[in-house]
Amino acid sequence: MFVKDCMTTSPITIPKTTPILDALEKMKRLKIRQLPVTEKGRLIGLVTERELLTVTPSPATTLSIFEMNYLLSKMVVGEVMVKDPITVSPDTTMEEAALIMRENKVNCLLVMQGDELVGILTQTDIFDAFIEFFGLKKAGTRLVLQTQDRVGALAELTDIIRAMNINIRAFVVHRKDNDVVHIIVRVNTIDPDPLVKELEARGIPVLSVD
Repeated sequence: MFVKDCMTTSPITIPKTTPILDALEKMKRLKIRQLPVTEKGRLIGLVTERELLTVTPSPATTLSIFEMNYLLSKMVVGEVMVKDPITVSPDTTMEEAALIMRENKVNCLLVMQGDELVGILTQTDIFDAFIEFFGLKKAGTRLVLQTQDRVGALAELTDIIRAMNINIRAFVVHRKDNDVVHIIVRVNTIDPDPLVKELEARGIPVLSVD
């Protein structure tokens, strides 16, 4: 799965001259937390809800409400935006995008096709992809199995499932310590008992069935 499969296309943008209060109001109205900043169609920055809220006066300020409103009305997003936001291409894998977001501690990535802004990828998109990877929206049964980290272990498992005429919805491998592997597999059956019995008879412990 690639970024282009999960991103929001044609993201909403604002110019750098937008007052920060207007940017916050737009975020609230559209239920988004970040806005790319463009100038003459070219990406020049990014503002997030968190950054805009940090520049608004604290409730403990000694400024009057009139002074606060005056100061805020004069501030524009160009003064607080991130000028070099992290970008990726549409062909970046979702795994790589998630790693980039985690390592850089950012909540979104802007997607560029050459010099053109073509999308935005947010944490919500990452969560949705994670749900898709695990097949959580598809009917079926989730099994957690345990096996050794050895050549042919996965082939053996899939052969057993295929022989029982059961389709695999999702398949994830989680390596534990001491060469132990936990395999999370979602299959398209609501009666997993025959499969569970066959797996355990073949020496593959089933740790949980949901």
